[in-house]
Amino acid sequence: MKIKKIILAIFFLGTVLIVSGCGCKEKSSHLYDLNLEIWGPLDQELALREVFDNYSFLNPNVARITYKKIAYDSYRRELIEALASGQGPDIFMVNNLWMPAFSDKVAVAPVPTDLKMITEQKFKNNFVDVAVSDFMNEGKIYGVPLSVDSLALYYNKDLLSQAGIANPPKTWNEFIDDAIKLTSVDSLGNINRSGAALGTVGNVNRATDILNLIMLQNGTEMIDKSGRVAFGNSIYGVSSNSGGAVYPGEEALNFYTQFANSNSFNYIWNSNMHYSIDAFSEGTTAMMINYSWNIDTVSAKSPKLNFAIAPVPQFENKPAVNVANYWGFVVAKNAISKISPNTPAVNNDTRVKESWDFLTYFSTKPDGSFINTASGSGVGQKANPNFDPAVNFLLKTQQPAARRDLIELQKTDPKVGVFATSNLVAKSWRQKDSTAVESIFTEMIDNVNKGQATVSDALKTAVQRVNNL
Repeated sequence: MKIKKIILAIFFLGTVLIVSGCGCKEKSSHLYDLNLEIWGPLDQELALREVFDNYSFLNPNVARITYKKIAYDSYRRELIEALASGQGPDIFMVNNLWMPAFSDKVAVAPVPTDLKMITEQKFKNNFVDVAVSDFMNEGKIYGVPLSVDSLALYYNKDLLSQAGIANPPKTWNEFIDDAIKLTSVDSLGNINRSGAALGTVGNVNRATDILNLIMLQNGTEMIDKSGRVAFGNSIYGVSSNSGGAVYPGEEALNFYTQFANSNSFNYIWNSNMHYSIDAFSEGTTAMMINYSWNIDTVSAKSPKLNFAIAPVPQFENKPAVNVANYWGFVVAKNAISKISPNTPAVNNDTRVKESWDFLTYFSTKPDGSFINTASGSGVGQKANPNFDPAVNFLLKTQQPAARRDLIELQKTDPKVGVFATSNLVAKSWRQKDSTAVESIFTEMIDNVNKGQATVSDALKTAVQRVNNL
């Protein structure tokens, strides 16, 4: 009986060893060893490393993924030069406003051939509306975002409390009342402390974005259906109390610049004040409007500053609107495929598909398609099936989410919750050359501030110059 049990045990052990391959992990066959290179201007190599490592267990054809950071000041120039020579990256980051200028350099997502590939419906279900507007056109997907950033109101809690203001303003009328109350002026009319950093362009961080915000909130049509600039137009069928047409773009420019007009009742800021981020950090201005990426900047400049973040003010009786400024990941239309030695060559179509497979995995909500596919071929045994790349990335970078389901998770976050929620109502508008448009808007504000042009004339000139682009 004992001998029989021993024989059975040996037979069972032998069977297990054969089935399990002697306890060794079965290596899945793969077609090639492709290396993918990603370029960007942000310092996020460490935040991406775990994502890269996990993906390598899922896709045996991608041997290695690397991220190369390039200084922001030279990033766009170096990127364009590299793409033109074919020596550029496989995947690169673009600002959402750059997309019209880069559309001919980008490979759109391929027509889906399996469950992994991103589709138009999958994109719309995953991301906020502004991302759909910026990275989709006529059903084609040009890129994907991990994070979207929108504007919010930074406020000094101590200064508001000292002025008897219990809560930050929710509307622009409340904002004006609070800003005036918070502004301190000496006997000579000099502003010692400003209620808010608003009205100029040279010393207000992202001044043109704030003007865009007010324009969009005020119902300004930035471009018409034909793609022509329309922010100088009147609203059809709407008249002012005086019987004339309403020009929301002109009203928005006047609204913004009034805060730096010494003849205005709402004068709270001027070009002699310190740069807005510095003034807020120093406590010489009580409020400023900015993006989430400057939270750490303010904290570093003034660690003891008692400040908080609130939603950006809105116009009463109008839909809530914000402005988005963020980065997305796109696939280079043409690049030299980088493969490991002694492996088969990879054509450009395959490189594009592999790049888009990774971006889909990286940015969209996990649905099991990558784990299932990999596990079915014997790969993925070390991959974490509960790993969500976007969650992992956002936790490490502390950025507001682009994905709708993650905004729901972030909305109570004390640091990025306000920004994440605001992404749901964020907008942008297509600009042929965003750098040139920003320069034109800068001059428009500056000419009004210096009295070199009326609000109406400055706006008309800007419209003409942007149209000429």
